[in-house]
Amino acid sequence: MNLFSRMKGLSFFLLAVTMAGCVTQSNGGYGSKPLHTITREESSARIHTELAAQYYDRGQLGVALEEISVALQSKPDYAPAYNVRGLVRMALHEDQQADEDFQRSLRLDGSDSEAHNNYGWFLCQRGKESDSIKHFMAALKNPLYTTPGRAYLSAGLCSMKAGNTKDAEEFLKKALTAQSNMLEAQLGLANLYFTKADYAGAKSYFMIFKQNNTSPLTAENLWLAVRIEGKLGNRVAEDSYAMQLRNNFPDAHETQLMLYGQ
Repeated sequence: MNLFSRMKGLSFFLLAVTMAGCVTQSNGGYGSKPLHTITREESSARIHTELAAQYYDRGQLGVALEEISVALQSKPDYAPAYNVRGLVRMALHEDQQADEDFQRSLRLDGSDSEAHNNYGWFLCQRGKESDSIKHFMAALKNPLYTTPGRAYLSAGLCSMKAGNTKDAEEFLKKALTAQSNMLEAQLGLANLYFTKADYAGAKSYFMIFKQNNTSPLTAENLWLAVRIEGKLGNRVAEDSYAMQLRNNFPDAHETQLMLYGQ
């Protein structure tokens, strides 16, 4: 990552977003046929692909692959099955096979926005950020795409990873326009503004994130807050976040960074 030397705090964030759902499963494509026209083979493929996606979400990757095999036995050209198998193989770090699956899914159904978003995220995570943006934009071209905020979020994070802060800011703000309560975009902008040395802006987005977040702050969240308040000279707030980080996450990497003044 070009920006990682001065954005180490983002590595956790990109991983968290991956786990939180920036990578998504196809629900059968947006050009799905009316139920009365679906063949028995396609119905079977859809059911087993949806089961595979559920197993993937649970981390049961082996079972997910078994379900995909059944789906493709029923309908060898079922595009969503290759999309989901690409996700599974991505998780298994079988990169060549994952790449082939994503590409085959898109050859079979080039209008599937979820497949474009997933393939774009795969490319981003494998150091091909510029190629990834093309797929996020392709996902957004589909007028039936119901979650455009996810593609904007992905584009924003990957632009940030590439060191393109201008585009990253634009994409993340568009993600919030599409989905105003998107925590990942709020936190992404807090990180982005911190790297730009706009500490007041970073605090503003962090406080919005904190207000909307219903889960306890993570070590990564607290470490960002410590650094923001430190840069703003707010020692009381800095010490409060620092105490939470030490007490709640004594062995975390972020705690060690704080203790050693990095």
